[in-house]
Amino acid sequence: MSRFALLSLLVLAGGLSGCDSLPGKPTEAERPVLPSKVMDFAKLYDANCAGCHGANGQLGAARALNDALYLAWAGDDELVRVTANGVPGTAMPAFAVSQGGGLTDEQITALIDEMVTRWGGKASDVDGLNLPPHEASLGDPESGAQTYATFCAACHGADGTGGTAPGSIVDGSYLALVSDQALRSIVVVGRKDLGMPDWRHLIPGRPMSDAQIADVVAWLASKRVPFPGQMGGLGQNSQEGKTDG
Repeated sequence: MSRFALLSLLVLAGGLSGCDSLPGKPTEAERPVLPSKVMDFAKLYDANCAGCHGANGQLGAARALNDALYLAWAGDDELVRVTANGVPGTAMPAFAVSQGGGLTDEQITALIDEMVTRWGGKASDVDGLNLPPHEASLGDPESGAQTYATFCAACHGADGTGGTAPGSIVDGSYLALVSDQALRSIVVVGRKDLGMPDWRHLIPGRPMSDAQIADVVAWLASKRVPFPGQMGGLGQNSQEGKTDG
């Protein structure tokens, strides 16, 4: 090989070895990360959860997640399942890629694991606590009316339309957006971010029984209406005022 050819090869090799440091070429740290590879909790939570559950897991339109009692009551497996599959008929969407969402199974698991680590409190906070079942059949709405009067009316009003706690809990539009299970979670673990106590403290020293919880949830569910938000009178006598032609 001639001296010129050898020199040319050396120059070419040197140029190729320096490609990673070419002016304007981003470093590995500067290159964008694929959405499916993002594993940082803050980024995942802010992009997917904060809009409904609040910036720090509290004071959002939806259930507070920054709540050790709720996280212990629901359990990791249920939290993963609901995040992945959503809750049909409510505003909670499915986030798993397999369900049309944008998160991988690994991202969902990482999200829930970090929620529990950050917001789950100490194991001693819930050890030995006799938690009501996470899921249960609806009880008797008539018995629930009496249970409501005993445990709830002091804050939410005699008919549920509002008392010292503002807002109606029997509003048709509200009830259309929440599942029976969501109502149960509110009764059992409360909303500490909104000042609502859990099932043990609605009446000091008198926790609600499992049957009373099921009954009052049934009473709330019985207040749903077929067409929430509809103005009074619309839909009734639908033929009234119609003419042929």
